[in-house]
Amino acid sequence: MQHIRIFLIKFIIVSVFLFSCSKEPEITPPVVVKPGTEYLKFNLGSANQLTISQNEKNSYSIKTTGDDPYIMMEGISKPLHQDSVVLTFEYKSTQSIERMQFFFGPTISEDRSVFGPTMSSTSTWKIYSVNLVREINKFSWGKRDDFMRFDFGTKSGIDIEIRDIYFRAMNQSEKEIFEEEEARIKQDETIQKALASYLKEHFSSAITEVKVGSSEVTIVGEYSGEGEFNLCEVFPNDTLVTTTIFKNKIPLDNNSFRITLPRVITKNNLEYDRLLSRWVIVKEDGNDESIDSHARYADIIEPKQSMPPGILMSKKGLGGFFMNSYVDDLDHLGITSITVNIPITAMLYSYPAANTITHTYGNKKYYFSLNYLNHIDNALKLAASKKIVVAAIILVQKASECADPEIGKILQHPDFTPEGIYTMPNMTTDEGVNCYAAALDFLASRYNRTDNAYGRIHKWIMHNEVDAGLTWTNMGRKPMLNYLDTYLRSMRICHNITRQYDQNSEVMGSFTHSWVEPVELYSSKEMLTALQQFSSLEGDFQWGVAYHPYPQDLNEPKTWNDAKATFSPNSPLVTFKNLEVIDHWIKQPENSYKSSVKRTLWLSENGTNSRTYEDKDLMEQAAGFTYAWKKLINLDGIDAIQWHNWIDNRAEFGLRIGLRRFPDDLSDPGGAKPVWYAYQAAGTDKEDEVFEPYKSIIGITNWGEIMHFISP
Repeated sequence: MQHIRIFLIKFIIVSVFLFSCSKEPEITPPVVVKPGTEYLKFNLGSANQLTISQNEKNSYSIKTTGDDPYIMMEGISKPLHQDSVVLTFEYKSTQSIERMQFFFGPTISEDRSVFGPTMSSTSTWKIYSVNLVREINKFSWGKRDDFMRFDFGTKSGIDIEIRDIYFRAMNQSEKEIFEEEEARIKQDETIQKALASYLKEHFSSAITEVKVGSSEVTIVGEYSGEGEFNLCEVFPNDTLVTTTIFKNKIPLDNNSFRITLPRVITKNNLEYDRLLSRWVIVKEDGNDESIDSHARYADIIEPKQSMPPGILMSKKGLGGFFMNSYVDDLDHLGITSITVNIPITAMLYSYPAANTITHTYGNKKYYFSLNYLNHIDNALKLAASKKIVVAAIILVQKASECADPEIGKILQHPDFTPEGIYTMPNMTTDEGVNCYAAALDFLASRYNRTDNAYGRIHKWIMHNEVDAGLTWTNMGRKPMLNYLDTYLRSMRICHNITRQYDQNSEVMGSFTHSWVEPVELYSSKEMLTALQQFSSLEGDFQWGVAYHPYPQDLNEPKTWNDAKATFSPNSPLVTFKNLEVIDHWIKQPENSYKSSVKRTLWLSENGTNSRTYEDKDLMEQAAGFTYAWKKLINLDGIDAIQWHNWIDNRAEFGLRIGLRRFPDDLSDPGGAKPVWYAYQAAGTDKEDEVFEPYKSIIGITNWGEIMHFISP
């Protein structure tokens, strides 16, 4: 399956703010409208990719005609009342619109916008409401002549009727929801502060090693100071830094200790594998309990078998590989690594659906679609036959898109919000942890066998572009450390489970081209720095980086002109232009595994665009690749590149970043573009000959001109 980036341009370039309501309050018509209420009117001349007509005074008929349909409102004639914060209207729609977006003029920009709840399909009049109190206050919106822009999702061919658009006060239900959200925000802020303190703390006690054997877990450590000390277990669904009462305490009698415990226990009617746990020393002082060490995950995991490491034969790879009529490209292009998307919720069932295979984990049965698995098997068996190193991109769909709605309820994060394309897995419950772990355990057991019966997975890319967390791995708008703490638990669960089957297994974090400047919510450098801090304090593990250094503007292939890609360690972005920056970062001892082993760095998703199939645009696309290739082959911190897209994809917001044309292109369906031939020549004795014409496009006479030194 190809990696679908329907909303990439819109979200990769600019910052996005989270809409303030995760729930659409139920309102029973009719709604009482106060006298003097001003109805908002559409500015009919501002329509983009939609047609609109006015039926009567406050009623409109709309038809979307493209993938970016929007329209401006006329400015309000008087200041908005301070209590009027809920945008409300009645509507009919032939299709559901999942990504309703509202912009707050007069300045129209992504960072002055918000997403609303889904506008579900309906043939009868239905009320739509979204509470905008935070945005109205944040943007100081509501002055006379201020206006809004309505964006109606990303699909054409939807017929919509809208009438009576206005602002009103919150009803009681909305007030309760708002108060709950305010309390959640304060709780998130408390956790963020506690995590920041935790990272800075120098504890007098320490757990120095956790070893997981076939049936036992051994924890080694030492404590010092006055009081009573206990060893405590931290489960994946525990929030360590705000826990004040610890259960299942094991008293410590000696300052230095080695404690061996059963590996599997019963927890809430599930067989829980302590492979997933952290361990911490807790001090008791009267009635007070507080952690007195950093928690520690498993350092040593006894593997069930011995698997050979995957060896990269070159830096050249393909992203989003899937079986099709062009698979001979693996040979023609000299591919030695690929990524494969695996949305676990597309094949996972809570019941024995038709043509499924059973997998038991935690004393609970789960079921996996053999039809879906066959596609993955075929791709991975082909890769294995060619000794190609494979990274699986692990994705969790939002509940509405899961094959089994029950699995969707279990695995969608409870704070998921509508703008998310994928969700952070729900690890807040025992059921969620067990289900997620079961899926990973199944994949690891199937694709890490000594006989390679179904192919092989060597690396596990955890979710997608987590610095753009609202869009690609959503758990709501969270402070960075809160979000990273959850993401790290997901990485650790995958690492610990897969290491049982393959002692060389490696998880990788997925990031956009942001570096110091966030493209949506967080920046990749701040997340990587904090990830390194957590790892060094809680027992380092061998994670890698799956980076996406697309050009600054994904439409523009001339990446050497990227203004925000500088040659400073604190560059706003890292694109093909300044790969030296991330190469420098990955090679620093403080960023290495156990301060001595360079972490794996793949450019796991990236490509340059051909705006059209005209010769000039095709040549500029290929020039963008040759520029990137000549850089990365000279940067030994970068281990591989996986070009995305392999084949142009109609669903990618108009981009043509593939090595081949659209499969339904009229003149040359699926035809190889100039960038295909450049990619083929890369790393061969034909490289310089094929690359030569692109120097003039880049504006250089010698490839050495593009290389730069990064000064600390």
